[in-house]
Amino acid sequence: MSASANEELQMTFWEHLEELRGRILKALLAFGLGGGAGWFFREDVLIWITTPFVQAWAEAIPGQPAALHFPAPASLFIAYLRLSVIAGFVFSLPVIFYQLWAFIAPGLYARERRYALPFVLSSMGLFLAGGYFGWRVAFPVAFKYLLDFSGAVQGRSVSIKVEPTVMIGDYIDFVSRMLLAFGTVFELPVLVFFLAIAGIVNHTHLIKFARYFVVLAFFISAIITPPDVMSQLLLAIPLCLLYVLSIGIAWLIGRKRAQSASITS
Repeated sequence: MSASANEELQMTFWEHLEELRGRILKALLAFGLGGGAGWFFREDVLIWITTPFVQAWAEAIPGQPAALHFPAPASLFIAYLRLSVIAGFVFSLPVIFYQLWAFIAPGLYARERRYALPFVLSSMGLFLAGGYFGWRVAFPVAFKYLLDFSGAVQGRSVSIKVEPTVMIGDYIDFVSRMLLAFGTVFELPVLVFFLAIAGIVNHTHLIKFARYFVVLAFFISAIITPPDVMSQLLLAIPLCLLYVLSIGIAWLIGRKRAQSASITS
């Protein structure tokens, strides 16, 4: 290979790095603005993420108002800061997904670049749907199960009252990991979409792998969710349904590819 060809490849490599740097900076700027908005609305965000906990507390411990505690003077500030970071990530997701697509789009065919808007909207929608499903359906069940362990414990000669003291930092950490987990697993159709476009998988591969995926879905659910069976089912069943949807997506992509090949041949 000539020196001029090597120089051209090197320039192309550095140009890609420069473009990646620009995309990352734009995503970080959106993340910073989203974090600022999250800090401004921090109390509203806190009320939103604690709603399932408050509802479960009212059922498990009636007559006693729900409470979150913080052990040190700066702990509440740090908790609000972490909450703002989480909100900033969610608020900036459309920009992050678009920058991701804009970076990989030049390596795709022209007919595949038209999926930019559907990719951004579907990725954002699926992530939010996963988070909302966890917040609306799975969290109340999980909190109710965990809080039901509190109360009076009777022995032969003594009894003791077990009361929950939930720290706000621990609560935010638990909820943020759960929201991220539910949002991420709901991105399965988008992942299969890219793998199908790249020709790595097709609907036949997915159908053959289906029995193993069911086991994998329950294994993932057992790791992510609390140890009660109901919470695991509430994640595993939607994950299996999304896998079925992914099979349909792979089939459509394979069908279009076959039609395009027959036209060009």
